[in-house]
Amino acid sequence: MTLALVAIGLIGFAVLAVRQAPLWQWGLVALAIGLVSRVDASGAGVVLATDIGGLVLVLLPGIVLLALSVEPIRKAVVTKPVYAQVKSILPRVSRTEQEALDAGTVGWDAELFSGRPDWSKLTAIRPLTLSADEQAFLDGPVNIVCAMIDDWDTRHNRSDLSPEVWQYLKDNGFLGMLIAKDHGGLGFSAQAQSMIVSKIASRSVAAGITVMVPNSLGPGELLEKYGTDAQKAKYLHRLARGLEVPCFALTGVHSGSDAGGMRDIGVVTQGVHEGKQVLGVRLSWDKRYITLAPVASLVGLAFILHDPDNLLGKGEKIGITLALIPANHPGVEIGRRHYPSRQAFMNGPTRGKNVFVPMEFLIGGTDYAGQGWRMLMECLSTGRAISLPAIGSISIKQMLRVTSAYARVRRQFGIPVGIMEGVAEPLGRMVKNAYSFEAARRLTASMVDEGQRPAVISALLKYRTTEAMRESLDDAFDIHGGRAIQDGPSNYLFGAYMATPVAITVEGANILTRTLMTFAQGVLRAHPFLYREIASVQNPDKRQGLDDFDIAFGGHTSFMLRNIVASFLHGVSGGAFASAPHHDETAHWYRQLHRYCQAFALVADWTTVFLGGALKRKQMISGRMADILSDLYLMSATLKRFDEEGRIAEDKIVVDAIMADRIAAIENSFGEVFANFPNGPMANAMRFLCFPLGRRARPATDRINYRFVRAVLRPGAFRDRLTTGTYVSMDQDDVTGVLEDALLKVTEAEEIEAKFAKAGRKGAFERRLDRDAIADAIAAGVLNDNEAGIMRAADEATDRVVKVDDFDPGALAGQPVRKAAE
Repeated sequence: MTLALVAIGLIGFAVLAVRQAPLWQWGLVALAIGLVSRVDASGAGVVLATDIGGLVLVLLPGIVLLALSVEPIRKAVVTKPVYAQVKSILPRVSRTEQEALDAGTVGWDAELFSGRPDWSKLTAIRPLTLSADEQAFLDGPVNIVCAMIDDWDTRHNRSDLSPEVWQYLKDNGFLGMLIAKDHGGLGFSAQAQSMIVSKIASRSVAAGITVMVPNSLGPGELLEKYGTDAQKAKYLHRLARGLEVPCFALTGVHSGSDAGGMRDIGVVTQGVHEGKQVLGVRLSWDKRYITLAPVASLVGLAFILHDPDNLLGKGEKIGITLALIPANHPGVEIGRRHYPSRQAFMNGPTRGKNVFVPMEFLIGGTDYAGQGWRMLMECLSTGRAISLPAIGSISIKQMLRVTSAYARVRRQFGIPVGIMEGVAEPLGRMVKNAYSFEAARRLTASMVDEGQRPAVISALLKYRTTEAMRESLDDAFDIHGGRAIQDGPSNYLFGAYMATPVAITVEGANILTRTLMTFAQGVLRAHPFLYREIASVQNPDKRQGLDDFDIAFGGHTSFMLRNIVASFLHGVSGGAFASAPHHDETAHWYRQLHRYCQAFALVADWTTVFLGGALKRKQMISGRMADILSDLYLMSATLKRFDEEGRIAEDKIVVDAIMADRIAAIENSFGEVFANFPNGPMANAMRFLCFPLGRRARPATDRINYRFVRAVLRPGAFRDRLTTGTYVSMDQDDVTGVLEDALLKVTEAEEIEAKFAKAGRKGAFERRLDRDAIADAIAAGVLNDNEAGIMRAADEATDRVVKVDDFDPGALAGQPVRKAAE
């Protein structure tokens, strides 16, 4: 009887928890179990009169739960005391954090935090879609400008784009892609902007950044969203046509990524502008790392505005404000440049001391004074979702494109280096990165096109994509060996390699984005109840705050109970009973994604509740949780891409390998969280609930990885899909076209080459610089004239590929660069 009651109790607990049942249902079940437990063991079905005290005791839990289901009682006994203490538990939210949270939207990230993703919300996000105009632009002007770009000339000879490229970009609207057609811009979608920046960056990262910045965090978007009618009329058409070149100055010398710590100050005062006494702002600023600043004609500026005399009627400390200032305005110091990683894109400082600007220079006028951080965050959450994922993902794909060709063409020890297992290992990583990060890029851009502002997703994708970019470039260099490190006109790797630290550092350095921003802000914004709890305790109306907190806290409690049961059940069953949007070859992976979302929901919730305000300081734990969240997102994007492309059989092996790798990485990250959690009993409880049978995931096997590496070494649709969006030239005189030409010729000569090599091993001829081995093979009857021609063409193409640059020593001596006067 006792065992049966325990089983009934556990089943009842599990059912109620999973259903997130209301308190009165918990109370009724508790009463029923209590009554059953006191039934006369004789089977008479009556309660013993001598055991009234025991009866009351076993019914007490049910009575208490039923009493707490009555709102006034619950508020007085539970909610009010918890409400009074919760401010010391939950993390404090600063004004800039609050504005950042409010600026973004939540979508699929909220589903990942929920623990039970609604697959219809993922499948409903539109697939990669371009208009006819956008596709024509990619096929026309984008390909034209890519063909015009010479990366060596750009980064070595000029340290700038050529005048012809600059003019072409301006004349064809590349700097105004996001500006609406009504204002003279192209009005392109986020997807199109991302793909255009990507293709240009596959040719030159510096050129890609030059196009990216005005279409990311720039005055154009700020003016369209917040500008006055006069500002829009004055500037948007000129920005769209390249008649004005914009930059935006945010990063301060001392504040870095801490916008709230800016020392750039504006004071509301009277001053003279164009000979008239007007109300304005006296500004002092010192900004650096500002892309396009050396060539900008318009300077967007972020500063903290003070109004000591309350002339604007908004108080003395107004807050972060944005202005748009002509570069030739009196007092503006601009024109000098930095040289970030020796990259050719324009980047430099701007300063000003007691510069007076009229109120009409404030973006949006005085109505938007003090709202600058919200304005920036709303733009950045979309711009960051487009820009650096585009640069990072295309760099990964471009590295795979050139390295797969080189690894097939280049031979060592009588075989293509790509079929060596030691080379296949990094090449396999490149394949998986190319597929998954392109999937994430297009999914995120589609979210933006649907009106989302995915702040959390853009942050995680920024740091993961650029870290994968670094990994893929390192792998490409390892495979190319000496060919990679010899810089010159024929080196197609070095430009992107030098640009990698820039991508990792800008728009929020990865080290901070990962450990401080992604999970900490994600859990506040995307958690089902936490944001509402914080909002309720910060509500100045205490009565309304208590009512809101009662609802949120009750929901949070039900959420925690469901997480306990669901995590354990999915852990025991290996996710066998988790959900999937369809029942086919990918259903297993969807169920696994659901299972690990559930584990993440439990650990994220417990971590936040236990650490509270200390979460910001526990950055190593926060970083590992960010890694888990980003792996869940990459898994989601990978499965969605596979579905949308028609579940191509040839790609299934890559998808399987990606999913296995990500799950193994997730389990490893969970293990590190548990091992370093500051509370041992809680860590053990989370470990048991999430992995009751232990962590068993394993990454993809060497055999699986090797199969698709062999496939990518051949020209064809598989290689093209993995490297979609890159600029491809077939010109043997082009820096990357030489690889495509050689790959085709070497592949065509495959069987002939095998016969040639076999005869060589038997001593029919030798490969020597003083002999023509192909002619000797003809003479020996090994090759006929047609075969010899194919073989010779492959040989000559291979020679062009493996050739490296050399210089007259004097050609590399540059002009000395002198330090600016102090």
